Amino acid sequence: MQPCSVPVLPPTTRVRPRTAVVASADRSFRQRLSEILTGLRWQVREAEGGAQAWAEAEATPPEAIIVDSWLPDLDLAEFLKDFRGFFPDVDLLTVGGATAQESPRGPYRQELLYALRRSQDTDTAAWNTAPELNKQDAAPGRMHTGPWPLPALHAVAQAALSPRDGAPVAPQAQPSLPVVATMPAVLPVKVSEPACCERLPELIGNAPCMIEVSRRIRLVAPRSTPVLIEGPTGSGKELVAEALHRLSPRSRKPFVAINCAAIPEALLEAELFGHTRGAFTGAVQGRVGRIEAADGGTLFLDEIGEMPLALQSKLLRFVECGELQRVGDNETVKVDVRILAATHRPLAQHTQTGSFRADLYYRLAVFLIRTPALAEHAQDLELLVDHFMQRMGREAPMKRVGQDALAKLAAHDWPGNVRELEHVLERGAILAGEEAVLTAREIDFGFTVN
Repeated sequence: MQPCSVPVLPPTTRVRPRTAVVASADRSFRQRLSEILTGLRWQVREAEGGAQAWAEAEATPPEAIIVDSWLPDLDLAEFLKDFRGFFPDVDLLTVGGATAQESPRGPYRQELLYALRRSQDTDTAAWNTAPELNKQDAAPGRMHTGPWPLPALHAVAQAALSPRDGAPVAPQAQPSLPVVATMPAVLPVKVSEPACCERLPELIGNAPCMIEVSRRIRLVAPRSTPVLIEGPTGSGKELVAEALHRLSPRSRKPFVAINCAAIPEALLEAELFGHTRGAFTGAVQGRVGRIEAADGGTLFLDEIGEMPLALQSKLLRFVECGELQRVGDNETVKVDVRILAATHRPLAQHTQTGSFRADLYYRLAVFLIRTPALAEHAQDLELLVDHFMQRMGREAPMKRVGQDALAKLAAHDWPGNVRELEHVLERGAILAGEEAVLTAREIDFGFTVN
């Protein structure tokens, strides 16, 4: 009798490896889950936030994406809604009970749930929070809400590791699973508590929102990850950019800032990318652009939301490949810069209206830092007042701010944020003349901007 041979697919018809994206700010969780999925013959691409996960999915659509219960850069509910719309065929799972509606099940849902459960084995998440979670199996027709019993988990693992590339599996090798059709797509994972850190010297304020800004700067500063800084006008976005550069390995290289709203549209391209002699009227000699001037260092694009759409396309190409082309030149130049961008506009909403390119947004917003309005950390008002008065005291006799003046400052709503406070104090110091104390009479808020 001839021995039975197992058919193997020819190389030309080999199936593409299964790919999953794991999106989480928790590095240890990403690593645990990636190791388990890799053992189940998955290719895993890790993402630190929603924007990076979106970019990974755009590059090569995966079979599945697993999203943590909190994203450091994007609103989770909006991300899930938009992702389902753009990638309807990708199996979407969330952890921590964050999703409101379940995405269509993919063919590998069991493996993904198994990997998620295994990733919990070394975590401290409390699974048994209700009596029914202690049951080994769900009653017929009920959802299995607790952890799978270990025999069932091992059965899923064996099924995942069985031949899949066209080789048949013997009937007796098929595992017997519990109620799979009603298994939840959401598994609770404990999210690590953020480590408290001291605030950076550039950022005055001890309010929790200010400590969080410092924490996020410390986390991302050592990397070359693009950062989008969002916040209202006058809230200190450029200070955040300077702190990111100071704490980065590029600190000895140039920090080049450009305000995209302050330069006329016709000149902005030449300012960014440079130009050759005679490229346009008035170009009597060639000039290196701001991007090239920042080579090896950091490029800060302030008010990126004001950049014209046509120029956004050219910037997108540079972000993707790191090459630029000067105006009037046919040669490309390779430049190594870290890009930081800032805006007071809600860019995520502007991508929906088409006034800002979505693909550029997702490449700039790999990591998001929000600077709070002064009204959000009003408890820091006295610290800020002392800081600005001491700074003004370096050039002129230092003045104090009286209690009546502080009360008047505290009652203001600060539409111009910290920058407005600085200007009000400077104006008050001038109005006080030779007086050593600023009173409420010298606190002048000027014109109200509607």
